[in-house]
Amino acid sequence: MRIAAIDIGTNSIHMIVVQVRPDLSFEVIDREKEMVRLGAGGLDGRSLTPTAMTAALQTLAKFKRLADSHKVDEIVASATSATREADNGGDLIAEVERNTGIQIRIISGAEEARLIHLAAGYGVDIGGTPAVVIDIGGGSVEITLGSATHLSQAQSFKLGVIRLTERFVKSDPLSGRDERRLVKHINKELGSYVDAVAARKFERVIGTSGTILSLGALALNEEGGTNPEELRNRRVSVKTIHRIRKRLSGVDLEARLHMPGLDPRRADIAVAGSILLDTILRHLNADKLTLCDLALREGLVLDYINRNTSRIKKVERYPDVRRRSIVELGERCGYWPEHAQQVARLALSLFDQTRGVHNLGDREREWLEYGALLHDIGVHISYEKHHRHSYYLIKNGDLRGFDPAEIEIIALIARYHRQAPPKKSHEGYGALKGTERRTVRALSAMVRLAEGLDRSHAQAVSGVDVLPRGEDYRLRLRASEEAELELWAAVRHAAPFEKLLGRPIRFEVSGREHKERTPNAEQPDDAPRVPGKAVRRGGDRRVRKDDPARTAGEVA
Repeated sequence: MRIAAIDIGTNSIHMIVVQVRPDLSFEVIDREKEMVRLGAGGLDGRSLTPTAMTAALQTLAKFKRLADSHKVDEIVASATSATREADNGGDLIAEVERNTGIQIRIISGAEEARLIHLAAGYGVDIGGTPAVVIDIGGGSVEITLGSATHLSQAQSFKLGVIRLTERFVKSDPLSGRDERRLVKHINKELGSYVDAVAARKFERVIGTSGTILSLGALALNEEGGTNPEELRNRRVSVKTIHRIRKRLSGVDLEARLHMPGLDPRRADIAVAGSILLDTILRHLNADKLTLCDLALREGLVLDYINRNTSRIKKVERYPDVRRRSIVELGERCGYWPEHAQQVARLALSLFDQTRGVHNLGDREREWLEYGALLHDIGVHISYEKHHRHSYYLIKNGDLRGFDPAEIEIIALIARYHRQAPPKKSHEGYGALKGTERRTVRALSAMVRLAEGLDRSHAQAVSGVDVLPRGEDYRLRLRASEEAELELWAAVRHAAPFEKLLGRPIRFEVSGREHKERTPNAEQPDDAPRVPGKAVRRGGDRRVRKDDPARTAGEVA
């Protein structure tokens, strides 16, 4: 099922087109935004201007054509502050329906807040822990408190950036007198509410909307010295937001237009936006702000899905947004779930039994599991170099609940499950910190060995025991059936894990020992093979490594 969701705001009109999956999650397949300034000069009960109405109608006609090109099943559209307050807002709605067929629902401030919180809870990994969500629009600001599934407090205030700019920003740069008047007004309107929210327990503060994301990009640029490519789940310091406020307030429009990271289309309203955001964060006593690029339009999609479950027919299978996102990507790419889960299970077993060696924690364990689950999704593109395709798909798979650094590490774990080991010259890996590179080497070594332990994709190995024995390690494979192919592949891919352990590995299957590894025998999959011998489990027959018969059943 495909849905188009349109958010007709005071500053911009946004549309996303999504594919709803059988598990009731969704994937954005197209998006558009047009900054029409619908509310410019038309707030507080005044009329929408003919220019703004014409621009809105033209934009929505274009969006309708785009939605039709995707053969959407439903279009859900909502209008907020500007249309809600204007005395001719109904005329705009009627004109849009007459010309495009789009039926627009005007939503209240409270409903807007609820939908925004719903979207933020879907996009950021807050789970059952309370979080504050702030959305700054052109006509209003919404502030909510709640978990991903339960909303405790929600309120909308007529403090949007267009409204505040038109009323209080009378000079450029902003005068100290006007700034004090603006802050006094903000405190009067929302101070007591935000103070009450601050008195409640919450784990994080999340910011959505174009204004906050633009300010967040500025802050990240100041903290890191470069323009960030990805904002979702990035955290910025509230102290940096305060410094950004001072910078924006102290310069004129021309200077703001050239600030790295600031959307030039928001340069005129950024001053009021920064003062509003900084004032709210100071009331909340927050130290970090988490950025989220999901907002009202995603909330409309989620609300539609929640109200139409009988039509879509399937409840969510995975309550955790991170795990759900991983499984969704695997399913989109047609992965083999039984093989992926077996590799993940064996890799986690190797991790747990060698904690005293690698000294990694639960966070790294989670990355290992997700990298193992997705290690083969590159076959969706092509078997040849599918490890590299897996890296690309994970990097660009729209994983929710992860910050960009985590996605990079998970992608690299999948990237190195076969062929050449990690090198600084490789994309992504060389840019990591030293500790992160060590983590990738360790976790990818576990996935590489675990992949070998399910080489036939038959789940023949029911478990593996890592047993330190003097100067080496014994890896005892508990096999539920014939596991000759698994033994051969494990021997072939054990070198990185041996390097991690610092000792050679000897394999045992059903009581028989295999001794053919040396600690430095690692070779990439495509390197020339040195002829050798491997002991079969069930008899005296010997098979050379370069015997063509060894490739039977090879599909991983």
